[in-house]
Parts: sequence; structure tokens; C-alpha cells
Amino acid sequence: MIRIQTEPLSPGEWLETFSRDRETTGAVASFTGLTRGGAGIERLVLDAYPGFTETVMEGIEAEARDRFEVQDVLAVHRWGPIGVGEPIIFVAVAAAHRRAAFEACDFLMDQFKVRAPFWKKEEGPDGVRWVEPRLQDHDDLARWAPGTL
Repeated sequence: MIRIQTEPLSPGEWLETFSRDRETTGAVASFTGLTRGGAGIERLVLDAYPGFTETVMEGIEAEARDRFEVQDVLAVHRWGPIGVGEPIIFVAVAAAHRRAAFEACDFLMDQFKVRAPFWKKEEGPDGVRWVEPRLQDHDDLARWAPGTL
């Protein structure tokens, strides 16, 4: 399931709900991304196009399901103004075995970081700065290309 929302995230509640009643699941791997501060950053503002953004993220989820033996996926991404230290994304993957859960979670985060259509800007006392994926983000994405790993 893919969801984008403007409301604050509660990763603990999402994880508890996602993990409940999984009799054939051997592993749930999760990731929570936080809004990083420092360098004069007071908040992050993300723009998204509801409908389109979820559709792209659902395509990435389908790729993870095809590539790894996962039972279920949950990704909740926040958009709008987000304060420093607040959760921005929560991803959970259920699988029969831990390796598939870990790898699928890692894959999803690398893909979402570069490919999910969010437009990010950092705001602080010195003004606004648009944020693009870094070279490292593209390198992380490239390691999932066919013939790697």
C-alpha cells in the first residue's frame, strides 16, 4: 500500500498495525526517514501531485514485489511543510525471510529517494533552497540495475 499525506506520521503506530496478524511472516523490516536539520535549515517543504505521485510510487512497489519475495509493502510519505526531526517517510516490508524484507526495504528507499515525484525545498533564515537528489543518491539507485548485486 502506498499513501501520501500532509498529516504528521506516527511510525510506531504504522509498524504495529502493519505487523499485526502475520502468521506466515518471518520478518518485517522497516525504515523511518527524518527531516534533517543543520546548516540553517528550519523546515523542509515538499510538493506532490496527489494521484500522480502515488501512481509512480505504486509502480516502484510493483518492481519490489517482482524482484523480491515479499508478502506485503507499506509506504507512507508525508508532503507539505515538515519540521526538523519529524518523520518524512515510513516504509515497511513483510516477507517470509529477513533477507528479502531487508533488501526490498533498501530497494524501495533508494528508488523513492530519486524517482518519486516530490519537489523539495529547505527553508531557513537565509531563505529557500531547492533540493535535488545528490550524486550518492544516484549511485545508490544504480546498484539495483540489472546485472548488479
